[in-house]
Amino acid sequence: MLDDIRNKAASLKDEIIRFRRELHRNPELSGHEKKTAAFVAGVLRDNGIETLTGVGGHGIVGLIRGGVHDGPTIALRADMDALPIHEKNRSDYSSSVSGVMHACGHDVHTSVLLGVAVVLSGLKERLRGGVKLIFQPSEESPPGGAKAMIDEGALLNPTPSAMAALHCYPELETGKAGYTPGVMTASSDRFTIGIKGKGGHAARPHQTVDAVLVSSMVVAALHHIVSRRIDPTQNAVVSIGSINGGSAPNVIADYVEMKGTVRTLDAKLRKRMPLVMEETVKGLTMGMGAAYDFHYEFGCPSVVNDRKMTGLVRECSAELLGEENTIEMPRPQMGAEDFSYFAEKVPAALFRLGTGNAKKGINHPLHSPDFDIDEDAIPIGVALMSWIAVKYLNYRDKPGG
Repeated sequence: MLDDIRNKAASLKDEIIRFRRELHRNPELSGHEKKTAAFVAGVLRDNGIETLTGVGGHGIVGLIRGGVHDGPTIALRADMDALPIHEKNRSDYSSSVSGVMHACGHDVHTSVLLGVAVVLSGLKERLRGGVKLIFQPSEESPPGGAKAMIDEGALLNPTPSAMAALHCYPELETGKAGYTPGVMTASSDRFTIGIKGKGGHAARPHQTVDAVLVSSMVVAALHHIVSRRIDPTQNAVVSIGSINGGSAPNVIADYVEMKGTVRTLDAKLRKRMPLVMEETVKGLTMGMGAAYDFHYEFGCPSVVNDRKMTGLVRECSAELLGEENTIEMPRPQMGAEDFSYFAEKVPAALFRLGTGNAKKGINHPLHSPDFDIDEDAIPIGVALMSWIAVKYLNYRDKPGG
Protein backbone atom coordinates (compact mmCIF):
# COMPACT_ATOMS: atom_id res chain seq x y z
CA MET A 1 0.00 0.00 0.00
CA LEU A 2 2.98 2.31 0.35
CA ASP A 3 3.14 2.95 -3.40
CA ASP A 4 -0.59 3.64 -3.50
CA ILE A 5 -0.25 6.15 -0.68
CA ARG A 6 2.79 7.83 -2.23
CA ASN A 7 1.08 8.17 -5.61
CA LYS A 8 -2.21 9.40 -4.17
CA ALA A 9 -0.47 12.01 -2.01
CA ALA A 10 1.50 13.24 -5.03
CA SER A 11 -1.68 13.49 -7.13
CA LEU A 12 -3.33 15.57 -4.40
CA LYS A 13 -0.44 18.03 -4.09
CA ASP A 14 -2.13 20.98 -5.79
CA GLU A 15 -5.38 20.48 -3.89
CA ILE A 16 -3.69 20.24 -0.50
CA ILE A 17 -1.54 23.30 -1.23
CA ARG A 18 -4.78 25.09 -2.06
CA PHE A 19 -6.11 24.05 1.35
CA ARG A 20 -2.96 25.38 3.01
CA ARG A 21 -3.07 28.72 1.21
CA GLU A 22 -6.74 29.23 2.03
CA LEU A 23 -6.01 28.61 5.69
CA HIS A 24 -2.89 30.78 5.64
CA ARG A 25 -4.79 33.70 4.11
CA ASN A 26 -7.46 33.49 6.81
CA PRO A 27 -5.73 32.84 10.15
CA GLU A 28 -7.68 32.79 13.40
CA LEU A 29 -6.34 33.15 16.93
CA SER A 30 -6.72 30.57 19.69
CA GLY A 31 -10.35 30.11 20.67
CA HIS A 32 -11.60 31.87 17.54
CA GLU A 33 -11.09 29.14 14.91
CA LYS A 34 -14.73 29.20 13.76
CA LYS A 35 -14.11 29.63 10.01
CA THR A 36 -11.14 27.27 10.09
CA ALA A 37 -13.26 24.59 11.77
CA ALA A 38 -16.04 25.07 9.23
CA PHE A 39 -13.53 24.67 6.40
CA VAL A 40 -12.12 21.48 7.93
CA ALA A 41 -15.57 20.00 8.56
CA GLY A 42 -16.57 20.76 4.99
CA VAL A 43 -13.61 18.88 3.52
CA LEU A 44 -14.20 15.89 5.80
CA ARG A 45 -17.89 15.69 4.94
CA ASP A 46 -17.19 16.10 1.23
CA ASN A 47 -15.12 12.92 1.54
CA GLY A 48 -17.81 10.97 3.37
CA ILE A 49 -16.05 11.04 6.73
CA GLU A 50 -18.05 10.95 9.97
CA THR A 51 -17.54 14.38 11.50
CA LEU A 52 -18.16 15.71 15.00
CA THR A 53 -17.86 19.48 15.56
CA GLY A 54 -17.60 21.72 18.62
CA VAL A 55 -15.38 19.38 20.64
CA GLY A 56 -13.49 21.39 23.25
CA GLY A 57 -14.36 24.69 21.59
CA HIS A 58 -13.92 24.67 17.83
CA GLY A 59 -12.33 21.21 17.76
CA ILE A 60 -13.23 18.70 15.05
CA VAL A 61 -13.10 14.91 15.25
CA GLY A 62 -13.38 12.83 12.09
CA LEU A 63 -13.58 9.06 11.95
CA ILE A 64 -12.68 6.75 9.08
CA ARG A 65 -13.95 3.22 9.67
CA GLY A 66 -11.91 0.58 7.92
CA GLY A 67 -13.14 -2.50 6.12
CA VAL A 68 -12.24 -4.63 9.15
CA HIS A 69 -14.38 -3.01 11.82
CA ASP A 70 -13.05 -4.89 14.84
CA GLY A 71 -9.48 -3.68 14.38
CA PRO A 72 -7.78 -1.02 16.55
CA THR A 73 -7.99 2.72 16.08
CA ILE A 74 -5.11 5.12 15.59
CA ALA A 75 -5.56 8.87 16.13
CA LEU A 76 -3.81 11.57 14.12
CA ARG A 77 -3.78 15.16 15.35
CA ALA A 78 -3.32 18.60 13.82
CA ASP A 79 -3.61 22.01 15.50
CA MET A 80 -5.46 24.88 13.81
CA ASP A 81 -4.81 28.21 15.55
CA ALA A 82 -2.62 31.12 14.47
CA LEU A 83 -0.45 33.62 16.37
CA PRO A 84 -0.77 37.37 17.09
CA ILE A 85 2.07 38.23 14.70
CA HIS A 86 1.95 40.59 11.73
CA GLU A 87 3.17 38.79 8.62
CA LYS A 88 5.98 40.40 6.61
CA ASN A 89 5.83 38.03 3.65
CA ARG A 90 4.27 39.29 0.46
CA SER A 91 2.59 36.60 -1.61
CA ASP A 92 -0.85 35.82 -2.98
CA TYR A 93 -1.54 33.73 0.13
CA SER A 94 -0.18 36.13 2.78
CA SER A 95 -2.38 36.72 5.81
CA SER A 96 -5.37 38.94 5.10
CA VAL A 97 -5.85 39.59 8.82
CA SER A 98 -3.73 42.39 10.24
CA GLY A 99 -1.65 41.27 13.20
CA VAL A 100 -2.54 37.58 12.87
CA MET A 101 -0.43 34.97 11.11
CA HIS A 102 0.15 31.24 10.81
CA ALA A 103 3.75 31.62 11.97
CA CYS A 104 3.99 28.17 13.55
CA GLY A 105 2.78 26.12 10.60
CA HIS A 106 -0.59 25.08 11.98
CA ASP A 107 -2.07 25.78 8.55
CA VAL A 108 0.35 23.16 7.24
CA HIS A 109 -0.51 20.67 9.98
CA THR A 110 -4.22 21.09 9.26
CA SER A 111 -3.88 20.83 5.48
CA VAL A 112 -1.64 17.76 5.80
CA LEU A 113 -4.21 16.01 7.99
CA LEU A 114 -6.94 16.96 5.52
CA GLY A 115 -4.81 15.36 2.82
CA VAL A 116 -4.48 12.25 4.98
CA ALA A 117 -8.27 12.22 5.34
CA VAL A 118 -8.70 12.24 1.55
CA VAL A 119 -6.05 9.56 1.02
CA LEU A 120 -7.30 7.17 3.71
CA SER A 121 -10.99 7.63 2.96
CA GLY A 122 -10.16 6.29 -0.51
CA LEU A 123 -8.41 3.29 1.04
CA LYS A 124 -10.83 2.62 3.89
CA GLU A 125 -12.01 -0.78 2.66
CA ARG A 126 -8.42 -1.98 2.95
CA LEU A 127 -7.88 -0.69 6.50
CA ARG A 128 -7.90 -3.16 9.38
CA GLY A 129 -9.33 -0.74 11.93
CA GLY A 130 -10.18 2.93 12.24
CA VAL A 131 -8.45 6.29 11.90
CA LYS A 132 -9.53 9.14 14.17
CA LEU A 133 -8.69 12.60 12.82
CA ILE A 134 -8.36 15.21 15.57
CA PHE A 135 -8.24 18.87 14.55
CA GLN A 136 -7.38 20.82 17.70
CA PRO A 137 -7.95 24.50 18.53
CA SER A 138 -6.00 26.72 20.92
CA GLU A 139 -2.61 25.03 20.96
CA GLU A 140 -0.90 28.42 21.35
CA SER A 141 -2.98 29.63 24.29
CA PRO A 142 -2.66 27.99 27.73
CA PRO A 143 -4.02 25.73 29.02
CA GLY A 144 -4.37 24.61 25.39
CA GLY A 145 -7.13 22.96 23.42
CA ALA A 146 -5.90 19.38 23.78
CA LYS A 147 -7.06 19.07 27.39
CA ALA A 148 -10.47 20.53 26.56
CA MET A 149 -10.93 18.11 23.67
CA ILE A 150 -9.97 15.16 25.89
CA ASP A 151 -12.39 16.35 28.59
CA GLU A 152 -15.18 16.45 25.99
CA GLY A 153 -14.57 12.94 24.73
CA ALA A 154 -12.22 13.28 21.74
CA LEU A 155 -10.50 10.04 22.74
CA LEU A 156 -13.73 8.08 23.21
CA ASN A 157 -16.04 6.12 20.90
CA PRO A 158 -13.71 4.62 19.81
CA THR A 159 -10.70 4.98 22.06
CA PRO A 160 -7.45 4.96 20.03
CA SER A 161 -4.65 2.61 21.03
CA ALA A 162 -1.99 4.79 19.39
CA MET A 163 -1.56 8.38 18.24
CA ALA A 164 0.76 10.46 16.07
CA ALA A 165 1.26 14.09 15.08
CA LEU A 166 3.78 16.08 13.10
CA HIS A 167 5.19 19.57 13.47
CA CYS A 168 6.83 21.79 10.86
CA TYR A 169 10.55 22.13 11.36
CA PRO A 170 12.36 24.71 9.19
CA GLU A 171 15.77 23.57 10.43
CA LEU A 172 15.29 20.32 8.50
CA GLU A 173 15.28 20.47 4.71
CA THR A 174 12.22 19.30 2.79
CA GLY A 175 12.41 15.56 2.23
CA LYS A 176 13.63 14.84 5.76
CA ALA A 177 11.87 13.89 8.98
CA GLY A 178 13.13 13.96 12.56
CA TYR A 179 12.20 11.72 15.47
CA THR A 180 12.94 11.87 19.19
CA PRO A 181 12.58 8.87 21.51
CA GLY A 182 11.33 9.68 25.01
CA VAL A 183 11.17 13.28 26.28
CA MET A 184 10.84 15.64 23.33
CA THR A 185 9.68 19.00 24.70
CA ALA A 186 9.69 20.91 27.96
CA SER A 187 6.80 21.55 30.29
CA SER A 188 5.48 25.09 30.11
CA ASP A 189 4.42 26.99 33.23
CA ARG A 190 3.65 30.66 33.84
CA PHE A 191 4.08 33.00 36.76
CA THR A 192 3.04 36.49 37.82
CA ILE A 193 4.90 38.41 40.52
CA GLY A 194 3.71 41.68 42.03
CA ILE A 195 6.23 43.81 43.95
CA LYS A 196 4.60 46.09 46.53
CA GLY A 197 6.61 49.11 47.59
CA LYS A 198 5.84 52.56 48.94
CA GLY A 199 5.47 55.38 46.43
CA GLY A 200 6.71 58.92 46.76
CA HIS A 201 8.69 61.75 45.23
CA ALA A 202 11.67 60.70 43.12
CA ALA A 203 13.79 63.36 44.88
CA ARG A 204 13.10 61.78 48.30
CA PRO A 205 13.87 58.09 47.81
CA HIS A 206 14.61 57.62 51.54
CA GLN A 207 10.91 58.12 52.23
CA THR A 208 9.87 55.37 49.82
CA VAL A 209 10.30 51.70 49.01
CA ASP A 210 11.17 51.71 45.32
CA ALA A 211 9.22 48.90 43.65
CA VAL A 212 11.15 49.36 40.42
CA LEU A 213 14.51 48.92 42.15
CA VAL A 214 13.29 45.88 44.09
CA SER A 215 11.90 44.41 40.89
CA SER A 216 15.21 44.79 39.11
CA MET A 217 16.92 42.85 41.89
CA VAL A 218 14.21 40.18 41.75
CA VAL A 219 14.72 39.78 38.01
CA ALA A 220 18.45 39.24 38.47
CA ALA A 221 17.93 36.83 41.35
CA LEU A 222 15.38 34.74 39.46
CA HIS A 223 17.84 34.28 36.62
CA HIS A 224 20.46 33.14 39.12
CA ILE A 225 18.24 30.21 40.13
CA VAL A 226 19.10 28.22 37.03
CA SER A 227 22.83 28.95 37.16
CA ARG A 228 23.34 28.54 40.91
CA ARG A 229 20.52 26.56 42.50
CA ILE A 230 19.75 23.93 39.85
CA ASP A 231 21.93 20.91 39.11
CA PRO A 232 23.80 21.87 35.91
CA THR A 233 23.02 18.44 34.44
CA GLN A 234 19.32 19.31 34.55
CA ASN A 235 17.53 21.59 32.12
CA ALA A 236 15.52 24.63 33.15
CA VAL A 237 14.66 28.02 31.72
CA VAL A 238 13.27 31.03 33.60
CA SER A 239 12.31 33.91 31.33
CA ILE A 240 10.55 37.14 32.25
CA GLY A 241 8.57 38.34 29.25
CA SER A 242 6.91 41.48 30.58
CA ILE A 243 7.42 43.99 33.37
CA ASN A 244 5.14 46.95 34.05
CA GLY A 245 5.08 49.65 36.71
CA GLY A 246 5.42 53.32 37.40
CA SER A 247 3.56 56.32 36.03
CA ALA A 248 5.95 59.27 35.75
CA PRO A 249 9.70 59.96 35.68
CA ASN A 250 9.60 61.91 38.95
CA VAL A 251 7.45 59.45 40.91
CA ILE A 252 8.82 56.36 42.62
CA ALA A 253 6.49 53.48 41.82
CA ASP A 254 4.68 51.64 44.57
CA TYR A 255 3.87 48.57 42.47
CA VAL A 256 5.49 46.61 39.64
CA GLU A 257 4.14 43.48 37.98
CA MET A 258 6.21 41.00 36.03
CA LYS A 259 5.16 37.92 34.09
CA GLY A 260 7.20 35.07 32.74
CA THR A 261 7.54 31.41 31.90
CA VAL A 262 9.39 28.40 33.31
CA ARG A 263 10.44 25.41 31.20
CA THR A 264 11.74 22.12 32.59
CA LEU A 265 12.22 18.55 31.37
CA ASP A 266 12.14 16.75 34.71
CA ALA A 267 8.87 16.36 36.65
CA LYS A 268 10.52 16.60 40.08
CA LEU A 269 12.39 19.76 39.13
CA ARG A 270 9.19 21.20 37.71
CA LYS A 271 7.47 20.72 41.06
CA ARG A 272 10.39 22.33 42.89
CA MET A 273 10.68 25.47 40.73
CA PRO A 274 7.80 27.53 42.23
CA LEU A 275 9.05 26.80 45.75
CA VAL A 276 12.56 28.03 44.97
CA MET A 277 11.25 31.05 43.07
CA GLU A 278 8.93 32.21 45.83
CA GLU A 279 11.64 31.66 48.42
CA THR A 280 13.92 33.93 46.37
CA VAL A 281 11.28 36.64 45.92
CA LYS A 282 10.31 36.54 49.59
CA GLY A 283 13.88 36.91 50.82
CA LEU A 284 14.66 39.86 48.57
CA THR A 285 11.47 41.80 49.18
CA MET A 286 11.70 41.38 52.94
CA GLY A 287 15.30 42.57 52.89
CA MET A 288 14.31 45.68 50.94
CA GLY A 289 11.25 46.52 53.05
CA ALA A 290 8.81 45.56 50.30
CA ALA A 291 6.09 42.92 49.98
CA TYR A 292 5.02 40.67 47.12
CA ASP A 293 2.31 38.62 45.44
CA PHE A 294 3.31 35.35 43.78
CA HIS A 295 1.09 33.35 41.45
CA TYR A 296 2.34 30.23 39.63
CA GLU A 297 0.29 28.35 37.04
CA PHE A 298 1.24 24.89 35.82
CA GLY A 299 0.65 24.54 32.09
CA CYS A 300 1.17 21.63 29.74
CA PRO A 301 3.64 18.89 30.68
CA SER A 302 6.51 17.63 28.53
CA VAL A 303 5.77 15.58 25.47
CA VAL A 304 7.10 12.10 26.21
CA ASN A 305 7.13 10.02 23.05
CA ASP A 306 6.27 6.35 23.35
CA ARG A 307 9.30 4.37 22.18
CA LYS A 308 7.35 1.82 20.14
CA MET A 309 5.36 4.53 18.37
CA THR A 310 8.57 6.48 17.79
CA GLY A 311 10.05 3.30 16.33
CA LEU A 312 7.07 3.04 14.00
CA VAL A 313 7.55 6.66 12.88
CA ARG A 314 11.24 5.99 12.23
CA GLU A 315 10.48 2.84 10.22
CA CYS A 316 7.81 4.55 8.13
CA SER A 317 10.06 7.54 7.45
CA ALA A 318 12.95 5.29 6.42
CA GLU A 319 10.69 3.34 4.08
CA LEU A 320 9.21 6.46 2.51
CA LEU A 321 12.11 8.94 2.60
CA GLY A 322 15.17 6.72 3.07
CA GLU A 323 17.38 6.08 6.07
CA GLU A 324 19.61 9.01 5.15
CA ASN A 325 16.64 11.39 5.41
CA THR A 326 15.35 9.97 8.68
CA ILE A 327 17.11 11.95 11.41
CA GLU A 328 17.30 11.08 15.06
CA MET A 329 17.02 14.24 17.17
CA PRO A 330 17.85 12.86 20.63
CA ARG A 331 18.12 16.17 22.48
CA PRO A 332 14.80 17.54 23.81
CA GLN A 333 13.87 21.11 23.03
CA MET A 334 12.70 23.67 25.57
CA GLY A 335 9.65 24.68 23.55
CA ALA A 336 6.30 23.24 24.64
CA GLU A 337 3.43 21.42 22.94
CA ASP A 338 0.07 20.52 24.45
CA PHE A 339 0.09 17.30 22.41
CA SER A 340 1.57 16.14 25.72
CA TYR A 341 -1.94 15.79 27.14
CA PHE A 342 -2.80 13.29 24.41
CA ALA A 343 0.50 11.48 24.95
CA GLU A 344 -0.37 11.05 28.64
CA LYS A 345 -3.52 9.14 27.65
CA VAL A 346 -2.41 7.18 24.58
CA PRO A 347 0.94 5.74 23.41
CA ALA A 348 1.94 8.54 21.04
CA ALA A 349 4.70 10.09 18.97
CA LEU A 350 5.23 13.67 17.84
CA PHE A 351 7.78 14.06 15.07
CA ARG A 352 9.32 16.81 12.93
CA LEU A 353 8.57 17.33 9.26
CA GLY A 354 11.32 19.10 7.35
CA THR A 355 9.90 22.24 5.69
CA GLY A 356 13.03 24.33 5.08
CA ASN A 357 14.71 25.02 1.76
CA ALA A 358 17.81 27.20 1.88
CA LYS A 359 18.02 27.42 -1.91
CA LYS A 360 14.55 28.97 -1.99
CA GLY A 361 15.36 31.25 0.94
CA ILE A 362 12.87 29.42 3.13
CA ASN A 363 14.69 29.10 6.43
CA HIS A 364 13.11 31.52 8.90
CA PRO A 365 12.33 30.10 12.34
CA LEU A 366 8.96 29.31 13.83
CA HIS A 367 7.10 32.31 15.31
CA SER A 368 8.93 34.68 12.96
CA PRO A 369 6.96 37.27 10.93
CA ASP A 370 8.96 36.00 7.92
CA PHE A 371 8.12 32.33 8.49
CA ASP A 372 7.05 30.28 5.48
CA ILE A 373 7.43 26.68 4.35
CA ASP A 374 8.55 24.86 1.24
CA GLU A 375 5.21 23.59 -0.01
CA ASP A 376 6.91 20.58 -1.59
CA ALA A 377 6.94 19.25 1.98
CA ILE A 378 3.15 19.05 2.13
CA PRO A 379 2.58 15.86 0.07
CA ILE A 380 5.52 14.29 1.92
CA GLY A 381 3.76 14.96 5.21
CA VAL A 382 0.53 13.53 3.83
CA ALA A 383 2.22 10.35 2.63
CA LEU A 384 4.19 9.87 5.86
CA MET A 385 1.21 10.37 8.18
CA SER A 386 -0.94 8.11 6.01
CA TRP A 387 1.70 5.37 5.98
CA ILE A 388 2.11 5.56 9.76
CA ALA A 389 -1.64 4.97 10.15
CA VAL A 390 -1.80 2.16 7.60
CA LYS A 391 1.27 0.39 8.88
CA TYR A 392 -0.02 0.53 12.45
CA LEU A 393 -3.41 -0.87 11.47
CA ASN A 394 -2.46 -3.37 8.79
CA TYR A 395 0.96 -4.47 10.02
CA ARG A 396 0.55 -3.99 13.77
CA ASP A 397 2.19 -7.30 14.62
CA LYS A 398 5.41 -5.33 14.09
CA PRO A 399 4.53 -1.96 15.68
CA GLY A 400 8.02 -0.50 15.82
CA GLY A 401 11.47 -1.03 17.27
